[in-house]
Amino acid sequence: MSVTTIVLLIRHGENEYVNTHRLAGRTPGVHLNDKGREQTEALVSYLRGQPIAAIYSSPLERCMETAQPLAEALGLAVTVDEAFLEVDYGEWQGADLRELGKAPEWQQVQHYPSFFQFPNGETLRNVQFRAVSGCERLRAAHPYQVVAVFTHGDIIRTTLAHYLGVPMDLFQRIAIQTASVSILAFTDGRPMVFGMNYLAALPKLEIKGPDEETGAAEPAGPSQDDVPAVTIGGSASVDGR
Repeated sequence: MSVTTIVLLIRHGENEYVNTHRLAGRTPGVHLNDKGREQTEALVSYLRGQPIAAIYSSPLERCMETAQPLAEALGLAVTVDEAFLEVDYGEWQGADLRELGKAPEWQQVQHYPSFFQFPNGETLRNVQFRAVSGCERLRAAHPYQVVAVFTHGDIIRTTLAHYLGVPMDLFQRIAIQTASVSILAFTDGRPMVFGMNYLAALPKLEIKGPDEETGAAEPAGPSQDDVPAVTIGGSASVDGR
C-alpha cells in the first residue's frame, strides 16, 4: 500500500466560550482558556516528533493559538487557509445553545442537516465542499509529506464523513473533541482514515519517497492493524465553539 500524503486534522483547544454555552462560530477575539493552553502544550509534546512538513490553520484566534506553539517547536510557519474556517452560522452566531435547542430549526439540524441552511449563513453541504476541496488541494501540494491542519469540530466531522462515505445526515455521529487529532491518508490514489479523535500520542508516521523502496512509497507508520483504539467522547451536535 503506497501512502502519498497524510493530513492531520486537528481541532483547536478549548476556549472561553465553552462555559458560557454560546455558539462562537466566526466571532472574532475568542481565545483559548487555561485548559485549552494545557491541551496545546500536550499537542506539542506528542506531535513535535512527527515528520510534519507544513502547518495550515483557520484564521480564527483559537486555531492560530493552538497551531503556533507546534509551528515554533518545528521551526515552521503557519499558513492561514480559509478553506478550514469555521462554519458560518449566520444569525445563530453568539447565541445561547440552550435557547437554540428550543427552536424548531434545531430539530432539522439534528435529524436532516444535509439540507439545512443556518439563517443567513452556510449550508453544511457547502461547508463540506470547501473543506474537502481544501484537503484535496493539500494532497496535490504536498506529495510524500505529512501536513497538519488546525480547524474546527464541524469542519473535521463533515470532512471525515465525506472520506468515510458516511451520509451527511449522519455526520454528527463522529465525535471530535477539542485538541484531538484525526489522521487522513491518501493511499494508492484513494483516501483512508487511519484514526479519529486521538487524544494521546499518535503512531510514528513516516512516508518513504517513490525512489526509496522499489519505486513505491510504503508507510512505516499506521496501518489498519497497528492504529490503537480511538478515544470516543461526547460532543455537541452543533459545535462551533
